[in-house]
Amino acid sequence: MSARRALPLLVTAVAVLSPHLAAASSPTVAVAHLTGEINAVTASYLDAAVQQAETDHDAALVVITDTPGGLSDSMDDISGHFLNSSVPVIVFVAPPGARDDSAGLFISQAADVLAMAPGTNIGSAHPVLLSTSGTSTSTTDPEQAKVLNDAVARVRNYATIHHRNADWAEQAVRQSVNISAEEAVRMDVADLEANDLPTLLKALDGRVIQRQRGPATLSLAGATLRNYDMPWIQQAVHDIINPDIAYVLFLVALVGIGTELTHPGVILPGVAGVIAGILAFVALYGLSVNLAGIVLILFGIGLFVADLKAQTHGVLTVGGLLSLVVGSTFLFNTTIYGPGLDVWLIVLATAAAFGFFVLVLRKVVAARLRPAVTGDDALIGSVGSAREELNPQGLVFVDGALWKGVAAQAPIPAGSAVRVIARDGLTLQVAAAPAAVKEESR
Repeated sequence: MSARRALPLLVTAVAVLSPHLAAASSPTVAVAHLTGEINAVTASYLDAAVQQAETDHDAALVVITDTPGGLSDSMDDISGHFLNSSVPVIVFVAPPGARDDSAGLFISQAADVLAMAPGTNIGSAHPVLLSTSGTSTSTTDPEQAKVLNDAVARVRNYATIHHRNADWAEQAVRQSVNISAEEAVRMDVADLEANDLPTLLKALDGRVIQRQRGPATLSLAGATLRNYDMPWIQQAVHDIINPDIAYVLFLVALVGIGTELTHPGVILPGVAGVIAGILAFVALYGLSVNLAGIVLILFGIGLFVADLKAQTHGVLTVGGLLSLVVGSTFLFNTTIYGPGLDVWLIVLATAAAFGFFVLVLRKVVAARLRPAVTGDDALIGSVGSAREELNPQGLVFVDGALWKGVAAQAPIPAGSAVRVIARDGLTLQVAAAPAAVKEESR
């Protein structure tokens, strides 16, 4: 092939392959999100994000953060992933109005780069250890002091590794101080401030960061962003791993299953109770639960149900109410950074449960006070029809059966409506019923 004919083919090949070569040479930045409370699902998701970024040899992993805090075990898990990641991890507290509080502070201090958008804040990381009564313990309590000192040591280590302000980080843990993005950058708590993600990546391009494996230079110019979103099933589980939602599901499960057990055949409450119970189990599994709280709630619901069977006229219901309130108060351990249960939700749920069982109890009591209608008295007042003339005796049809009837007054023509006024064995004493109920007797 001559050089003249080969030249156009070469130009065409270069034109076709140039965009692909450029795309292959441009860095890729993975983007994940830490939104809402930190729990086991969050830790699993971010662990997968780090692993995916390492597998794809991404230039960096950006974690856009807006969190009030969460569970300490999950916090430690995520911090460990960030510290040991072979890919640089950048925490970006955004958008404006977002926060990086409590357990989030530890996670962001473990990242290689901490950036914040204007209008965001960081801090408030004091550990809270609940006593068995559900109230926070004193800072002089040995157990609380041990938890506090451990948290201080960890946050100082994370800040020191990345050359940030370890003294302020300790202050955020000991005194729950909180500062804005501008103050965080000025005090070396955060590394830089950026309005958005493109601005952040541009500012970080060529920046040398200190990692456990040694200094590393970020090459982010012209980076392609690849979102790593939480799978929908994980998102659904994450949404229900919430103390308030778990508590409501737990109560619905107990009431639904309890109703089905005391009133077999209703079906709907039982089905709803089982579904709520499964979801409650998933939610409770991802939270720090106090076993004593579960036992007290079960005991309280048990007293409610028992009062429907026993003739205590509400005494057991009062005991169940107290047990439900106390159990709900410290159902969840908010040790260190875990979220607690909303007090107003406890009040509303307890009032709803109390109202439900009082309503049922009133019906049960009313049923107990009604006179017995079994045996010989069961047919008194029933309306039937005379199958032959009663003069004074004859056959009557009452309650689906033929009986020997005796007219109490005067002969009663065949086909007339009769009402039972007394019973003697298989003989019914009847009287003529008004003509208006004749059709009913047939």
